Amino acid sequence: MSERPAKAPPVALRPPHPPTGGELALYRACRFVAVGASRLAFPGRVVGREHLPESGPYILAPVHRSYLDWLLVARVTRRRLRYIVKAEVWKSKAVGRLIEALGAFPVNRSGADREALERSRAVLAGGEPLVMFPEGTRRSGPTVAELREGVAYLALRAGVPVVPVGIGGSEKAMPRGSALPRPRRVDLVIGEPVLPRPVEEREGAAGRRAPVSRRAMRELSDEVREQIQACFEEAERVRDTTTMDGRTRR
Repeated sequence: MSERPAKAPPVALRPPHPPTGGELALYRACRFVAVGASRLAFPGRVVGREHLPESGPYILAPVHRSYLDWLLVARVTRRRLRYIVKAEVWKSKAVGRLIEALGAFPVNRSGADREALERSRAVLAGGEPLVMFPEGTRRSGPTVAELREGVAYLALRAGVPVVPVGIGGSEKAMPRGSALPRPRRVDLVIGEPVLPRPVEEREGAAGRRAPVSRRAMRELSDEVREQIQACFEEAERVRDTTTMDGRTRR
């Protein structure tokens, strides 16, 4: 059963804009510290970096089993990743200002958030990668839950690839209900990008803005879910066969 989100407070944000030099420098500094610290507590490999597009926008779609996942995903690339974060985090103005400077923006999980969708489209139109957890909230267990439609909608509308990511071990490192994380090995597996069919081809109406159909979203969601599941299983296999110091278990 999914978590029932509390009603989120209104959040006043600046309009979308290209990252400034200061924002990029802040992101790189924070990423260097955060990723370095996470590697000490949660050592592990990142497998499949060659599958990440070298440039341009894409949606990074990780499995979601722990509060640690947003931090662990930052390991996959040095490019600035844009995150959609639950709006409740902005209850702390200081935290909200910091993560906004780092590139995050809020989503109201109590219903369809059109502003978050428009910001997501602006991020992708600006050429940046966007992190979206397509299961919608933290889940538990080895099976990837049915995906929300947001990832498929944005990928189809923006014409960008979806890159599946499996995270093996984050649930053991910080399961639901835990107040503090536990040192554990965590491995990530990046799958091949899932490419949506262009809207014009699907609708047969080149040159005009065609609507995104429910069928197209469902088909893409099913394919993305299948690929995330495969990456998740491979990440768990890598973690289960490797010791904390990187040796292969016998």
